[in-house]
Formats: sequence, structure tokens, C-alpha cells
Amino acid sequence: MAASELYTKYARVWIPDVEEVWRSAELTKDYRQGDGVLQLQLEDGKELEYKLDPKTNNLPHLRNPDILVGENDLTALSYLHEPAVLHNLKVRFTDSKLIYTYCGIVLVAINPYETLPIYGSDIINAYSGQNMGDMDPHIFAVAEEAYKQMARDERNQSIIVSGESGAGKTVSAKYAMRYFATVSGSASEANVEEKVLASNPIMESIGNAKTTRNDNSSRFGKYIEIGFDKRYHIIGANMRTYLLEKSRVVFQADEERNYHIFYQLCASAHLPEFKALKLGKADNFHYTKQGRNPVIDGIDDAKEMSTTRNAFTLLGVNESYQMGLFRILASILHLGNVEVKDRDSDSSIIPPNNGHLSVFCELMGVTYQDMSHWLCHKKLKTATETYIKPVPKLQAINARDALAKHIYAKLFNWIVDHVNKSLHSTVKQHSFIGVLDIYGFETFEINSFEQFCINYANEKLQQQFNMHVFKLEQEEYMKEQIPWTLIDFYDNQPCINLIEAKMGVLDLLDEECKMPKGSDDSWAQKLYNTHLKTCSLFEKPRMSNKAFIIQHFADKVEYQCDGFLEKNKDTVNEEQIHVLKASKFDLLVELFHDEEKATSPTGAAPTTGGRTRLSVKPVKSKAGQSSKEHKKTVGLQFRNSLHLLMETLNATTPHYVRCIKPNDFKFAFTFDPKRAVQQLRACGVLETIRISAAGFPSRWTYQEFFSRYRVLMIQKDVLTDRKMTCKNVLEKLVQDPDKYQFGKTKIFFRAGQVAYLEKLRADKLRAACIRIQKTIRCWLARKKYLRMKHAATTIQRYVRGHQARCLAKFLRRTRAAIIIQKYQRMYVQRTCYKRKQAAALAMQCILRAYMARQLYKALLREHKAIIIQKMVRGWLARQWFKRSLRAIVYLQCCIRRMRAKWELKKLKIEARSVEHFKKLNIGMENKIMQLQRRIDEQNKDNRSLSERLNGLEISHAAESERMRVEVHRLRGAEEDAKNNANKVTTLLEELERLRKDLKNTQKEKKAIEDWAKTYQDEMEQMISELKEQNHLLKNEKNDLNRLIQEQGQQWTEKMQRALKEETQQLENDLNEERSRYQNLLTEHLRLEEKYDDLKEEISLAVNVPKPGHRRTDSTHSSNESECTYNSEFAESEEGSRGGEDVSKAILDMSLFLKLQKRVSELEQEKQSLQNELDRREEQFQRARARDDEEHKKARGAELEYESLKRQELESENKKLKHHLNEMRQSLRGSAEAGSAAPGSPPYTVLLDQLNSSNEELEVRKEEVLILRSQLVSQKEAMQHKATMTEPLPYIEDVQKLTDAKEISQAYMGLKDTNRSPRFTRRPTEVNELVSRLRSPFPDYHKLNEDGELWLVYEGLKETNRLLESQLQAQRRSHDNEVEVLRGELQSVKEDNNRQQQLLAQNLQLPPEARIEASLQHEITRLTNENLDLMEQLEKQDKTVRKLKKQLKVFAKKINDLEGGQMDVSPGQTTDEPVHPVNIPRREKDFQGMLEYKKEDELKLVKNLILELKPRGVAVNLIPGLPAYILFMCLRHADYVNDDQKVRSLLTSVINSIKKILKKRGDDFETVSFWLSNTCRFLHCLKQYSGDEQFMKHNSPKQNDHCLSNFDLAEYRQVLSDLAIQIYQQLIKSMENILQPMIVSGMLEHETIQGVSGVKPTGLRKRTSSIADEGTYTLDSIIRQLNSFHSIMCQHGTDPELIKQVVKQQFYIIGAVTLNNLLLRKDMCSWSKGMQIRYNVSQLEEWLRDKNLMTCGAKETLEPLIQAAQLLQVKKKTDEDAEAICSMCNALSTAQIVKVLNLYTPVNAFEERVSVLFIRTIQTRLRDRKESPQLLMDTKVIYPVTFPFNPSSLALETIQIPGSLNLAFLTRV
Repeated sequence: MAASELYTKYARVWIPDVEEVWRSAELTKDYRQGDGVLQLQLEDGKELEYKLDPKTNNLPHLRNPDILVGENDLTALSYLHEPAVLHNLKVRFTDSKLIYTYCGIVLVAINPYETLPIYGSDIINAYSGQNMGDMDPHIFAVAEEAYKQMARDERNQSIIVSGESGAGKTVSAKYAMRYFATVSGSASEANVEEKVLASNPIMESIGNAKTTRNDNSSRFGKYIEIGFDKRYHIIGANMRTYLLEKSRVVFQADEERNYHIFYQLCASAHLPEFKALKLGKADNFHYTKQGRNPVIDGIDDAKEMSTTRNAFTLLGVNESYQMGLFRILASILHLGNVEVKDRDSDSSIIPPNNGHLSVFCELMGVTYQDMSHWLCHKKLKTATETYIKPVPKLQAINARDALAKHIYAKLFNWIVDHVNKSLHSTVKQHSFIGVLDIYGFETFEINSFEQFCINYANEKLQQQFNMHVFKLEQEEYMKEQIPWTLIDFYDNQPCINLIEAKMGVLDLLDEECKMPKGSDDSWAQKLYNTHLKTCSLFEKPRMSNKAFIIQHFADKVEYQCDGFLEKNKDTVNEEQIHVLKASKFDLLVELFHDEEKATSPTGAAPTTGGRTRLSVKPVKSKAGQSSKEHKKTVGLQFRNSLHLLMETLNATTPHYVRCIKPNDFKFAFTFDPKRAVQQLRACGVLETIRISAAGFPSRWTYQEFFSRYRVLMIQKDVLTDRKMTCKNVLEKLVQDPDKYQFGKTKIFFRAGQVAYLEKLRADKLRAACIRIQKTIRCWLARKKYLRMKHAATTIQRYVRGHQARCLAKFLRRTRAAIIIQKYQRMYVQRTCYKRKQAAALAMQCILRAYMARQLYKALLREHKAIIIQKMVRGWLARQWFKRSLRAIVYLQCCIRRMRAKWELKKLKIEARSVEHFKKLNIGMENKIMQLQRRIDEQNKDNRSLSERLNGLEISHAAESERMRVEVHRLRGAEEDAKNNANKVTTLLEELERLRKDLKNTQKEKKAIEDWAKTYQDEMEQMISELKEQNHLLKNEKNDLNRLIQEQGQQWTEKMQRALKEETQQLENDLNEERSRYQNLLTEHLRLEEKYDDLKEEISLAVNVPKPGHRRTDSTHSSNESECTYNSEFAESEEGSRGGEDVSKAILDMSLFLKLQKRVSELEQEKQSLQNELDRREEQFQRARARDDEEHKKARGAELEYESLKRQELESENKKLKHHLNEMRQSLRGSAEAGSAAPGSPPYTVLLDQLNSSNEELEVRKEEVLILRSQLVSQKEAMQHKATMTEPLPYIEDVQKLTDAKEISQAYMGLKDTNRSPRFTRRPTEVNELVSRLRSPFPDYHKLNEDGELWLVYEGLKETNRLLESQLQAQRRSHDNEVEVLRGELQSVKEDNNRQQQLLAQNLQLPPEARIEASLQHEITRLTNENLDLMEQLEKQDKTVRKLKKQLKVFAKKINDLEGGQMDVSPGQTTDEPVHPVNIPRREKDFQGMLEYKKEDELKLVKNLILELKPRGVAVNLIPGLPAYILFMCLRHADYVNDDQKVRSLLTSVINSIKKILKKRGDDFETVSFWLSNTCRFLHCLKQYSGDEQFMKHNSPKQNDHCLSNFDLAEYRQVLSDLAIQIYQQLIKSMENILQPMIVSGMLEHETIQGVSGVKPTGLRKRTSSIADEGTYTLDSIIRQLNSFHSIMCQHGTDPELIKQVVKQQFYIIGAVTLNNLLLRKDMCSWSKGMQIRYNVSQLEEWLRDKNLMTCGAKETLEPLIQAAQLLQVKKKTDEDAEAICSMCNALSTAQIVKVLNLYTPVNAFEERVSVLFIRTIQTRLRDRKESPQLLMDTKVIYPVTFPFNPSSLALETIQIPGSLNLAFLTRV
């Protein structure tokens, strides 16, 4: 591709700059081949001509597209060069506040100089188990990658942390170790991970110091090996140290400090235990005041001292050793204050009684004279003699400082040695991860021996790094089968040879150190002579003969030779060492006891355990060899230890962390490009970029390339084979085939090719946008034209309408005038017509009235004449009729009289004959009865008539009285009227007088009216004034009332608000308390499981075999022992006690004391309850004794009645025997053999008799069972026989029997009495009884002489009750049948709904999956039906076998009976006993209890809990069947009052459920099944407890089934705790299933295809958003949620509990998704926000389908919804900021800012969020009070509640299937 194609107008390039290193510019003119100048425009608008180098003609670096700026991996950049790397780091650091960036295999960490909330446990959990490229760059991601590769590849790992001082190496290494300690946990209870972390403050205090660049600079290198066992738990650690900077002990530059431990001691000098050290302020000591800055801002040295001491204690260093260490450190400070004075020019002296030396000798336990002598003298040895020589002051001071450095180095070695010992483990180390915290490349103005060693170590590390990068590149190319061409990279082996080879710098230095008069100058001359002309990397400064220059991989460094020999020798006066060895201070002697051995002066200590040691320990073979080995130089030992380190690193898989210091002033998030470039060059980051850029740095998978550049293809280019499609497109787009290569799975591009493709894509999209804009503008213009046209036509229409309305108005007015004229003329004519008509009508009316009156008078006269005629004629006719009637009546009477005489004569003759008399008597009785009845009826009528007559008489009398009173009143009124007539005259006189008075009064009235008018005017004026005042007062009153009302309303609202807040606070407190309680339960369960595991380990006493490695989540890794399980169900009590004793020592003592206190309180409460129970029992016994005494008297009558009943039964049995004998005789008398065969009449008679006998015997048995209950009522009946004289007492006695039980007893007594022969009477006796009752005055004494009246009355009453009870029973049975049918109908409906849901789900699936799902569903349905049919068939088979067996028994007994009868003689008939006959029992009612034997308890628990398969129970049986069965067994134990059985059953059930959950706790179906059954068992205990609050919804039958003997409230609490534990286990199981799906389904998968874009990826390949085969999608999550929901519904889980589970599910989904969104920059884009909102809407739709919108699950997704909205809203203006602040109320400020910082445009048309906008958001959200935590806690479990849910299922209807193998249970 030609340069002219890239360097076109508007292309952006990087040009060098003195201040900013690189500046961005834009081409204003296209570049053409051969141009020597580029026309550029800087970002500030300044024009610039950039001249090209005429020799190289190299063009400036091109700038990457904005879409690639800020990438997580620098290798993802299209142009890989220094300015691109620098700019990407700057944008991420300053704009996005991101301190970590990948550069291939290197993690670049920039020190923010600010505490960031990105290292908490929530972040650790988020990175645990994730791929390195899936999350944003982080030190935790590198640590996770190392941990994962160690577990996966079985290979040791190393994390190499490098950088210059102040770059943050120590902090990075510390966080890496914290990650390992948190994720892996410890394999023992020794808390090794805490010890590993505790070593950090110790090493920082003795090895770190304040420098000008860093407040906590590590002045030594260390390599920490963290050891792991086979389960990858931390078992120990080992530390190696390198090159301690001992010179800092005696010298510090300005603004620097000595090691922290000295200042910590001085700050703690006031403590009592430090008084003996005689310390003071740090300014008082020479070794701590040279830097003149003893205080670090924000650091409390006294507090740090406390931390250091606590760390020592944790690592096992006791107080005595600690005080010994502090004595040595204090003595070093005092030694630095010892003053040496000149005696003369060649000798020196320490003044006697030097205070500091005295303190030094006192603390060190040495003599003052010896130490003061050897500080100023030295011993010289020659071949023949030894003599002592004084030394001058300068040498004495150097010797003093050398001694101080040597003591500190020994102390450092001792501490490191003890730290390693405390971290050493006896368990065999399986693998390790090493963390190397070593100094980076250093160059100062003056560089000495320390910088030389540091840079030498960095040369070795850089060589190893280059080889590793090169190797990885080669492996990637070979894996993709791309032709490998050798890449030229910088090899620093020549520089290493210059330093360490034979005759190298170190070799010459050691040689010079052996020379007697060797000096730095002579050594420099040797270097010049040896290397100046032979090695190009070695140079000599121009102006110096005591320095040399080495060209390192990072830069040239000039080293000053002064001090090299002295530091390399590291000499110390041996006599001073001998003085210290002779000390009485044991710790000091221990430090120097191995002085004869070779001990590294660099600070490493030989330790036991671990892999490799820092120091080299040669075998001591000769006495003289020790002094020789002691002379081993520092450089040689450092080189040897460095070789060992490189061997260790080469044997591990390295991971690189390069720390960058952004500025030298420690300003937060301030980026200095110059300093950054220096460090990037020095740490090898740019070398990595160069190696990557030399080959094919950009790599795409075929699917990602197709998704990204699909826009550059046409439809015919798209093939089914993505690889061929990409090849065809690339051949068209890129002409040069060398610019790309096709691998097996990826396409490799040269540098810049991706930018070229992005340019083509952007051009294509820009053209498409232009076309879209053109179309839209055309559409907008046309819409505007159509609107204008429509407006013009509308105006015309309205104008024309106005004109038409005006014309219409004129026409209407004209027409109206004509109409008015018409009506006016009509009115005039009509008025004239009406006057004439009225006159005519008046005349007609008068004339017609006169004529009518005349006609009326004539008719009236005629009518009166007719009336007179009618009356006369009527009188005449009546007179004639009366005369005729009298004559006829007289004639009839005569005739009738004559006929009666004749009839009388005939009757007299007939009456004399007998026959006639007999005929008359026929039916006389009946007639008499009829007449008697008629007479009775007439009497009744007469009585009613007489009553009516009496009523009428009474009413008539009342009416007469009323009339009499009225007459009296009228007479009085008449008299009053007469009196009033007399008074008229008087009244007239009085009237005249009153008239006169009236006139006078009128005059007075007029005067008064005048006065009143005046007064009224005054009053009106006053009233008006009062009204005004009243109005004002009313207004004031209204204002006050309104104010009072407003205040009252405000107070009411305030109180309501306060009440609401208080209620909310109480609810929150309750939830917190419930959550705290449930967390305690979880901790208790964990301790129990740990106790069980320890008990099993102790019992087994063998090592656990190695399991297959399985990576677990970080939160479970520390509890991996939970996976062990003891399959034995029953464990011996002795073993459990023994295990408990062993584990007591391991438990936390504070927890043990709390539990012990709680146990004592419970024992006291138990004792008080036991005392109360004993007292209640005594009261009960006394009451029972009184009742026994009262019932003794009734016992005699009871016995008498029993004997009577026994006699009756005996007589009845004799009668039955007699009938049986008769039947035998009849059978025996039969001659034919076939007559006795089945079906013959005798055989039928015999069977009938036997059946009747069986029924009679059954009745008798029932009678015997209820005899005792009858005695009391029978006794009362017998007592009434003798005392009854009137019927009233009988009625009272009957009314006493109000209880249904007593009535039933009385009725049974009546039935028994009637059945006995004693009460068999003749019909005449019954008639006699009736006649007695009908007599007018019955004799009740005679009538009730045997108590028949009471019995008859009671019998009739009970008969009615019996009939009523039968009717109610039939009604109940009908209701039960209806309920059963309704239940079946409901089940059919549910089945139908389930089928519809399955059908709907199947329709949404693709055809293949639909067929598979339908087949699976059909198989499941057929399986269920088959199981049901098999169960029914099994029941029928059992019934058939039972009936066959009964039939055989009956047949055998009948045959035996027949054979016996054939042999019996007639004489033996009456004496022979009857053969036994099988009498079937009547089926009794089932009471809903199950009985089992004590020895069957284990069998019950085993079959019902441990070996039960939840799936079969859930599919085939009723939900909660195990809980019902267990409760029915518990009911029977309560029924028989067996407290031991109840306690044993409940304990076994709880322990068994815990065991099955421990064994199968990861199976969601099992956990859900037992959660449902545990809750149902808990509900049953509440429902049948007898408490009124739980019995409200019970049926009467269920109330009868309540527990009667035991109160199981405490066990209900235990079961509730167990249910909480099961619920938490369910949530964990569900979380383990959902966790792998959430990120892939909610974030990575493209639910809406084509919305998300794919950006170029770097070496750290992130997970693609393209759905590969096997990846999870949103449908996978929804299917899993459906599975969870259907399983819980099948198990009969309570609906409220299902809602809580769903709420927890959605919280986990929302929290995990949001956490990953906050940690993944590639997911924070506008298109991803749309994907998330669509996914959330799908989840809400699922909630709506399941009717779970009210469960609170939607609210848990609110933070995720707001984060998605935040990605999509505008982010520019202040209004946008205000909208974001009001919208994102569920997100914290840290989360909002994090999302805005991570927001990344996917396309070039999107814009980044400006830094100013983010600061505006931070300013607006400053006042929010919220947690600073960034991520949501995914381990939060909402507190669960179990609302009471009673069951309507009757216990007596439950059937136990045979598949449960519970045949040993007996229904009761």
C-alpha cells in the first residue's frame, strides 16, 4: 500500500516535540512521493512545515483512529510505535482514571499517587475464575492467570514486578499476594495466608525507607515463593532477598530517611517497655537526622510500630525476642552518636564516659573498655607477629559505621530467617508461585556500586523477558501455521558479557579487591585498558579518569569508580566482631554464632524449607577456609544469587508487571510524558511493541473480521464459509498479499492494515450516511412543501368560507324581514277575528244556557211524578204478595202435619222389632267417633266464636265508652256556647273601650316610631361598624384557622413521614437482624460441617487421597472441606463425643464461651420449666384423686348394670345357639347328599343364619365396648324412676342431656334395652300404655313405674337426631365428592395449562429443538401414565389376592363345618361347642396417623429421606408427601404420649435432611425438594399445634387431628433454622448454575443481531460477542429460570417462597452483570446499553408470564437498568448532567463515574465523554451519602421468611404408594 494512500489530507500524524515528546498534527495537503516537506496544522491551529530527513526520508508516525484510543491492550492498536503507546497510556490514565494497561504479555501499572477502591474483596471475587482478556487490565487478572496456569498446567509460576523507585512495585506485589491468600485459602487452620500477608509490614519496616522519589521505597529486592499443596491451598512461603542498601543505615541524602523501623522506635520511645532503650526523638540521633525530614505526611510512626509488633506476634516472634530486636536497633542509633576525637594525626580516641557508647555497651552486653578500644584501633597480622595499630579519626568513624551496617545486616538476615521459619510448612509443597519485587533500571547524576548491581540484574531480567516474548510470538505463529520468519530483536548478551564474563567488570573488580594496594583509580585504568578498544558498549567519559560508561539496553549510564572497592569488600573490624560475640546478650550471640560460615552481606539468610536460598553456603572442610570464604566479595555473591534467580525464573512460567512512575512530584493522576517514555524504554515495553510490530501485530478471528467489515462486502461476496468470504474480500481490498496472512483460526495483519481497513469502513459508512442524509433532507423538503401547500389550500378554504357565510347571512336577514312582516300582518288580522269570535260565542252561551235550564225543569217534574207512581204501585204489589204467601204456608203446614203422623206410626211399629235394632247398631261406634270428633270440632269452633264474641264485646264496650265521653263533651260545649252568648254584650262594651285605647296608643306609637326610626338609624350605623369589625375578626379567624390547619396538616404530614421513616427503619432493622441471624446460622452450619470433617479425619487417621483438580470459585475454595461426606447414616454416640472433644480445641474460644453461656441459660430455663411441669402434675394428680372419690359411689350401680347386661348377652347367646342347633338338625335330616351343596336351600339358610349371627355378634361387641360410657346416663335414668311424680322433671332431665355424646349413649341404652327380652311386651300392654296417656288425668306414678316414659321420649328424640346426623353425613359425603371432583377438575386445568405452556415454548424453539422437546415431553407423559397404571394394577392385584385368600378360608371353614355336622349325633347337639367362624370386621375410620415400631425408625428415615429420589416423587405423588408421612408418624407418637419416640423421630429427620443435603447439596432439584418438604413439615407442626392463630383455616376434622400431648414450639424453631440453611444452600446451588451463564448471556451475546460492533483485539483476546457453539445466551438463562421455577412448582414450594427465590435470582443476575460491566471497558458502549435493556425487558416479560411482578425482582435490576440508560443518554451539557444525576439514583457516584470513564465508542460517529463532563457529574453528586464500594456484593442473600401456609389436604385421605417401601407403617 503506497504512502500516498495513507498520508492524505486530514490524516493525523505524530511529530517529535521537546516538551511533550510527541505532538499530534493534521495534514493540510496530500503527500506525494518525493515531497520533502509536509504541510501540517497543530491541534492549537498553528500551521507548520515539517521537513523530512533527506537521507532516510522517513515519514512521521501515523496516529491511530479515535476508536482505538484508550484500548485495554496496546497490541490492539493499528499503528504500534512509541507515540501511540504513550498517547494511549495518557488517555487511559488522565481521562479514564485507569492505571492498568496490557502490552501483550506485560501489565503496565502506572502509580496514581492516590488510594483507589479497586482492591477490595469484591474486586477479587469478580476477577476470580475469569479469563485474563475478559476483564479490564488489573494486577488481580495477572495473579488469576498465574494461579489458573499453575492449576491447569501443573507448572510453577512467577510474577516479575519491576520498575524504578516510587513506581509502585511493592504495592503491586503486595496486592498479588493478597489475591493468592484470598482466593486459595489455607489448607490448615494455621492461617498461613495471614502470615504471608503479615510478613509485608515487617519487611517494609526493616527494608523500606523514604527517598526523594518514594515515601515507601524498597531498598532491597525480594523474591517470595508462595507454596501450594495438591489442592492448591497455601501451605507456606519462602522469601529471598537481594542487595540490601546497608549504606542507608549510616547515611541519608537530603529529604530522605533511614529505614522506617528506626523512626517507629523513636516515635514509641514513651512506652513503658521502651524506657530502658533510652531513646528520644529522631532528631537526636545522627543516623536518623541527616535527611532533615524525619516525618512523612499522613504516616503515624507510632501506629506503624504497633502494626509491626502485631505482625511479629502473628509470625511467632515472642515478646522477649521482639524486645531483643529493638535493643539491637536502639544500640545502632546510640552507636551512631558516639563521638570520635583526634588524638593526633594518626590516631583517635573516644572520650571516657561517653554516654551513648555506655548505653550501647549496656544494651549489647559488652564491656565499655573493649568496645572503645577497638573502635579506635585495629589489629595487623604478619607472617611472624601481630601488633595493634591506632587509626585516625576518619578511619575510626568509617569503622564505626561499618560495624553499624554489619549489625543491621545480621539483624536483617535473622528476621528474614525467622519469617521464613514461621512461613515454612511441614506439608510437602506441590507447586509455587513466585513474586519478584525487584528494583528497576536506575540512572542518577552520581551512580555508584548499588546502581551498577541493580542495572546488571535488570540486564539479566530483560534478556529473559526478550526471550520469553520471542518464544510466545513463535508459538502463536506456529499454532496458526503461518510461515515463520526470524524477527530481529535486541539481544543484550554482549552487555551481560561485559559485566560478568571473564575479565569483565566484576571479575576485574574482584581481582583489584585482592590486591594489597588496590584502589578505585587503578581499577578504572584496568577497565580502560581491557574494554575501551575491544567493546563498543564500554566508553570513557571525556572529562574524567575515575568513571566509565556502559551502554545498557535502556540507556547509557555513567558510573563513578569512587567507593566501588570498599563496597565490594564490605570489610569490618574482626576484633569488634569478637567483642560482640563475647556479649552476655543471647540474641546478639545468636546473630554472630555462625560468623565463621559464609554469610551473605547482601541481606539474605539461610533458611530451612523452601526451594532455593539467596546465600551460597559452601561446605566447611577446613578451619582456615572460613576466613577465606568470609572475604568473598559482594559482587561475586550477588552474581551467584542472580544466577540462581534466573534458573528459578527459567523453570517457571513468567508473568510481567511493569510499574511506571507518572511524575516526580507525586501528584495524583498527573502524567509527565518525558518521565514515562524513559521508563517505557527502560522496562522493555517498547521492545515488546517493536517485536510485535515486526511481524503481524493485528489479529482477528474470521467471525470477528466478518462481523466488523461486513459493510465492505456485497451480497454475492458473502458465502457460507466465513474463511473463504474473508479471503475473497481481502484480496479485493488489500492488493499487497504480504500485508496479511491467513491462519487456521485468525487473520494476521501487518502494522497499519487495520487502520487502512477502518478508513475504508469509515468511508463506506460516511458515504452511506451521506446517502441517508440526502434521502432524509429530500423527504424533509418534500414534507415542508406539502405542509406549505396544505396551508395555502387551507387559507383559501377559510376565505371562501367566510365569503359564503357573509352571503348566507344577508340571505337569512332578507328572509327574516319577510317572515317578520308576514307574522305582523297575520297578528293584526287574527286579533280582529278573535274579538268577533268572542262576541258571538258569548251570545250563543247565554241563549243555550237559558234553553238548557227550561229543559231541566221539565225533566225534573216528569221524574218526580214517575217516582210517586213507582212507590204507590210497589206498595199495592207487596200487599197482594203477603196475602198470597200466608195462604200457601198454611196449606203446606197442614199437609206436612198429616204426613208426619203417618210416618210416626210406621216408626213405632218398626222400633218394636229386633232386626231393626241390630241394623241401627251397625257402624254406631264409627258414627259415635265421628260425632265425637265433630263435637270436638264444634267445641273448638264454639270456643273460637266465643273468643271472637268476647273480643267484639270488649271493642263494643270501648266504643260505647268513647261515645259516652264524646256526648259528655258536646254537652259541655253547648253550655259554653250559652255562656258565651251572655258574654257578647260585655265584649261589645269592652270593644268600645279598647277602640279608645287604640287611638291613644296610635298616637303614642307614632311618637315611638319617630324615636325608633332615629334609634334604628343609629343602630344600623353601629351594626355596620360592628359588621366591619366582625368581618375583620372573621378574616383574622379564618387566617388563624387556615394557619392552624396548615400547621396541623404539616404536623400530620411530618408525623406521618416520621412514622413512615420509623416503620421503614424498623423494617430495615428487622431485615438486618434476620439477615444477621441467618448469617449466624450459616456460620454455625459451616462450623458443624468443619466439625464433621475433622471428626471423620480423626476417625480415619489416614491421608485423604488426591482428588482430581477442580477449580472452584474463590468464595468456596477456602471451604473445600465441605465436599467430604460420610455416607454412614447412623453414627455411634461415642464417636460423636470423641470427635466433639477433638474439635473443641479448634473452635474459636470466644464463640465457645458464648455458646457455653447460652447453654447454661437454656439449662436454667429448662430447670424452671421442669419445676413448673412438676407443680402442674401434682395439681393434676390431686384433682384426679378428687374425681376418683366422686366416681366411687357410681361404681356400684355400674357393676350392677354390667351384670344385668351380661345376663342379657348370655340369654341372647343361648338363643343363637338354639337356632344354630336347629339348623344343624335340619341339615342332618336331609337324606340327599346334594342337598347340602352350595346353592341348596339348607345351605342358603345356613349362610343367612351365619351372616345374621355375625352381624349380631358385631353389634354385641360394639355394645360391650360402649357399656362403660352408658353407665352414668343409665344410673341417672334409674334414679328418676323412683322420684318422678310429674312430667316436668322428666323434661328437665332430658334437657340436661345437651351433649351429643350423652344423647348417643342414651339412645344406645334404649336400643339395648329394647333388644333385651326383659322389655319385650305384648300389644295389650302397649294399648294399655296408650290408654293411660289418653286418659284425662293419667296417673304418672303408675304410668312411669318402669321408666318407660323417659326412655320413650329419649328414644324418639335420639331417633330424630340420628336421622339428622345421617342426613348431615350424606351431605358431607356429597360435599367431599364435589371437592374431589373439583380437585380433579383443577388438576386437569393445570395439566391443560402446562400443556399449553409447553406448546408455546415449543413453538418458540427452532424445528429441530421443537421436535426434540415434543418427543421428550411425550416420553415424560407416557412414563407418568405408565407409572400410574402400574400402581393401579398393583393395587388391583393385591385386592384380587386378598379376596381369593378370604374365599379359600371361607370354603375351608364351611367344608370343616359340614364334615363336623355329619359326624355329630342327635344327642350331642346341645352340648357341643360351636366351630369358630371367620367374622369380617367392619372397616373403621382412618384417623390420619401412621404407627411404626421403634426399631423401624432407621428404616423409615432411610427409605423416606436418604434413598428417596425427588424426581419420581415430584412427578407421581402429591407435593410434600414425605412431610405428610413424617407428620402422621409424629402424630401417632404424640397420640400414644411417647416423648422419647417424638424426640428421636424429630432428631433423626433433621440429621438425615442435613446429611442428604451435605451429600447432594449441589443438586438444585434435591435441595428444592427438601426445602419444600421441610417447610410443609413446619407448616403441619403449626397447623396441628392447637394454637388458635394457626387453626383459623382448619376444617373440624383437621382440628380433631391436632397434637394433644406435646408442645413442639422449640422444634418448630429448629426446623425453621434448618429451612433457612436449606434456602441458603438452594441459593448457592442456583448461583453456581447461573454464574457461568450470566456474563455470556446478558453482556457478551448479541441478542439483537448487528447492533454491537466488534473492535480490534490485542494479544489478551477477550471473549467474542459472537455466539459460538456452546456459549450461553439469554435464552439459556430464561430456560434455566423456567427449569428452576417448574422444579419448585412441582415440589409444591410455597408461592411466597418462590417469589423470594426469584428475587434472589434476579439480584444475582443484575449484580454479576453490573459488576462485569464496571470492570470491562469493551462493554461500555451505546449499542451494549441497548442490548442490556432488551435483555432486561425479556426478563421482565418472563416475570409477567409467571405472575411474579410483585415479588420485588424487577427492583433488583434497577441498578443495571440505570447503567444501561446511562450508556445511551446524551453526555454533553449541564442539562444532561442534571438528568443523569436524577435518573441514576440506584447507582453510586463511584459507579456512575466508572461507567462514564469506561464509555468507549464502537463506531467513529460516537463521541467520547469529556473529562469536564465527568467532573461536573462528580460535583453534582458530591453531597450524596453512600458507600464508596464500587461493585455490588454478589454474595448478599436476602433474609428469608416462611409465611404460614396451611394445607387443605385431609390427613386421613393420604395414601402411601408401595414404591416408597413403607409397608411396615400401619394406618391408625
